[in-house]
Amino acid sequence: MGWNDEGFLVPELTGACDNDASCISVCPFNPEPAQAVKDETALADIFLTDGTQTHEKLGRLIGIYAAYSNEFRDTSSSGGIGTYVFDQLLDRGIVDHIFSVRSSESANGHYQYKVSSNKADLRNSSKTKYYPVTLATVLPELDRLDGKVAIVGVACFVKAIRLAQYHDPALKEKIPFVAGIICGGVKSKFFTEYLASKAGADHANIKSPEFRIKDVTSTAHDYSFGCADVTSGDYKKIKMREVGDMWGTGFFKANACDFCDDVVTELADISLGDAWLEPYSKDGRGTSVIVTRSPLAELIIQEGMSCSEVVVEPISPDVMRASQLGSYNHRHEGLYVRVSDARRKGISIPEKRYGKKAVSLEIVMVQKLRRITRKKSLEVWSQTKSAVVFDKKMLKVLFYLRQLSRVTRYKRAAIKRLKGLLK
Repeated sequence: MGWNDEGFLVPELTGACDNDASCISVCPFNPEPAQAVKDETALADIFLTDGTQTHEKLGRLIGIYAAYSNEFRDTSSSGGIGTYVFDQLLDRGIVDHIFSVRSSESANGHYQYKVSSNKADLRNSSKTKYYPVTLATVLPELDRLDGKVAIVGVACFVKAIRLAQYHDPALKEKIPFVAGIICGGVKSKFFTEYLASKAGADHANIKSPEFRIKDVTSTAHDYSFGCADVTSGDYKKIKMREVGDMWGTGFFKANACDFCDDVVTELADISLGDAWLEPYSKDGRGTSVIVTRSPLAELIIQEGMSCSEVVVEPISPDVMRASQLGSYNHRHEGLYVRVSDARRKGISIPEKRYGKKAVSLEIVMVQKLRRITRKKSLEVWSQTKSAVVFDKKMLKVLFYLRQLSRVTRYKRAAIKRLKGLLK
């Protein structure tokens, strides 16, 4: 894996491709997958059938909760449930090692996947990192490590692991637990550079970027970015509300993310995300949403609740979906526009589960503008490397995107109110 011109880690062919390019069979964006593993639903039917039931747009599951860990909440981005679950996996001897994202000493990036074989290393892997990483740094360790391994990753990483387990069943025993992080889109390393520049740091000479610095006296949304500026010796910090919307705009997002329809990491044993809805979002200490999809994951949460190590509140499927509403609107409803455009251009993509229904003109325009904004953000930053210049060059396209998005929100709200009146 190597860095491309847009700040993403991408595959590089370094020699003759062995096994007749069979590596494509474990690519989560393989345009021609085998029928048995054609999409996330088919894979879930292979790996997650034990005690689960299927819920619309949530996949196979056992339980749905809002929760936080009493021990790990303060040192995590939201509720600390991910660290708690992995801590339990080590304590119970279910796994001996965990592949998670930790700080990197390499000059080639701030973070990378590493092997954590003890609790101290595990605690260093807490908190969200919006930075490109690759499993290529740890997967070669599988054959050399004694014992079993758990892996944490976003939806496309989890899908790749399941595909690998399907094609090599021995990996199912070697990797008995996979945790999924609910993802709003993989960001380019340009995202980190931009935030550092926005905070007033020398973006080319920073270390230890932190993307989710909590303000426990405020709301969950009111977090900050911070980094050490090696040039000045200062620690630079900026509130993300001062930066603006980095997610709805598609800034610095990978193109592949616009063709992923898995909002809640449907293939993981447990799915973890932020409770982006009230009353949970009012608490700046953070709260996680949890979807358990395997009996082991459900057992860990239930026993944690019984011994008061975690505070757990069951929530309904509707509340869970509402916590990720923006992502559902973009990835499912708006997918129609992106898939139609790609196929019109002759680009091969796999069959998708959603995005088959035509959408209104304003949604079409919003989706097309988001695609333009996504691509332009990468092009402009690669040319400018200055937050001030970048903001000026992006001003016009952002203005149109915001106006159209506002119209779409008003229309959605009006339709919702009308439906309420007609009931």
